[in-house]
Amino acid sequence: MRVKVFFGVSLGCLLLLIVANLMLGAVSMDLSRVMNGFSSTSEDYFTIHEYRLPRIILALLVGSMLALAGALVQGVIRNPLASPDILGINHGAGLAAVAFMTFFPAANMMWLPQVALAGGLLAAVLLWYLVGSRSGNVKFAITGVAIAALFASAIDFIMLVHPLDINNALLWLTGSLWGRGWRQVGLILPWVILLPCGVMLAKRINLIDLGEESAVTLGASPNRTKKMAIGISVGLTASCVSICGPISFLGLVSPHLARFLVGGRHQYLLPAAMLVGANILLLADLVARTIDPPIELPAGIVTAILGGPYFLWLLVKMR
Repeated sequence: MRVKVFFGVSLGCLLLLIVANLMLGAVSMDLSRVMNGFSSTSEDYFTIHEYRLPRIILALLVGSMLALAGALVQGVIRNPLASPDILGINHGAGLAAVAFMTFFPAANMMWLPQVALAGGLLAAVLLWYLVGSRSGNVKFAITGVAIAALFASAIDFIMLVHPLDINNALLWLTGSLWGRGWRQVGLILPWVILLPCGVMLAKRINLIDLGEESAVTLGASPNRTKKMAIGISVGLTASCVSICGPISFLGLVSPHLARFLVGGRHQYLLPAAMLVGANILLLADLVARTIDPPIELPAGIVTAILGGPYFLWLLVKMR
C-alpha cells in the first residue's frame, strides 16, 4: 500500500512540476497561454517549444539517470554513502571539458558533450584497470575517491594557470540546464536504453544484499552483477555529465529518499529513485529560473543547497 501511495504521489508531483516549469520563468504565463504556445502560430511558441519543453525533458531524463546510477552503485558496493561521484566519472568528464575549453577556446562548443563523455568513460576505464575485476568494495571505493581527487586537482591547476579563460569552465562545472535544447535531448536519448537495463538488475542486487556467499548459493554471480551495474552507472553518469555538467548530490540523495519511502527491495527502490531524481531536478531547475528572473542560477547549485544538509544529516545519523 505504501509503495502504491508513493508512486501515485510522485507521479502527481511530477505532473505539477512539469506544468509549473512550463508556466513560470522570466516570462510567466497562465495555463491557457501555455497550451496555445504549443501551436507554431503562437507568439509563445519559441518560449514553450524551443526553450522550456526541451529543458523539462532533459531534467526528467538526467534526474532519472543520475538517481538510478546512484542507486546501482550503492546497491553493489553496499555503502549507503556511495554515489557516482566516487567513481571519478564526474571529475574525469570535468577535466576533459575544462581542458577543451581552456586549450581550444576557438573550437566549436558543439563538441563539448562528446569531449566530456570521452573523459568520463576514460576515467571509468582507468578505475577498472587500477582496481581489477575481483577487488573488494572497499578498494573500489577508495580508488575511485583517489582518482576523483587527482582529477579535481588537475582541474584546479588548469584554472589557476589560465585565470582569464575560466568563466565558461566554472559555469559548466556548476551543472546547469541553461542553454540546453533539442540537440542535447537528441544526444542523451541513445543512453536512455540503460534505464531499463539497470532496473532489470534489481533481483540480482537483492541477492547481493544477502551477502556474496548467499548470492552464489542462490545461483547469482556477484562479480558479473557488479560489472554490469557499475558499467551501466558509468554510462548513465558520463552521458548526463557530458550534457549538463556535474550536478551535485543527486545520485546520493535520491536513492536515500527512495529507500526511506519504499524500503530496500530494489524492484521498488530503483524506479522510486528515478522518480525522486526527476522530481528533485525539475524542482531545482524551476527554483534556479524563478528565484531572481531574468538571472538564472545553475541547477547544480540548487541541488547542492538541498543535498548538502541532507548529507550532513545522514553522517550524523550513522554515528
